[in-house]
Amino acid sequence: MAPSFRPRAPRPGPIKTQEELDEMVRRMKGEQKAPDNYRERSLKLHGWICAKCGREFDLANLHLLTVHHKDGNHNYNPPDGSNWENLCVYCHDDEHSRSILADYLRGDDRKK
Repeated sequence: MAPSFRPRAPRPGPIKTQEELDEMVRRMKGEQKAPDNYRERSLKLHGWICAKCGREFDLANLHLLTVHHKDGNHNYNPPDGSNWENLCVYCHDDEHSRSILADYLRGDDRKK
């Protein structure tokens, strides 16, 4: 007989009370490592404005404002924000494409 590939029905487990479920959620949230959210810190430090073109943002279009790492190292996130600048997606794209164009014009065709 060929094996069946149909999904199995969930196995019923012991029914938990709401208090048990709440405690389980609290424990699981406590075990999670808090993410190092440098974007929120950069927005708080530098404001909701593009450092290059000066465009101001509000809550409706804040998703278009990004954090650019000045030295290119995404792991270097000093608490004073000295390695960050807030750039709109257009300026951020322009910033990165400039280095690609410079490498091309310089004849530097090495893969990074």
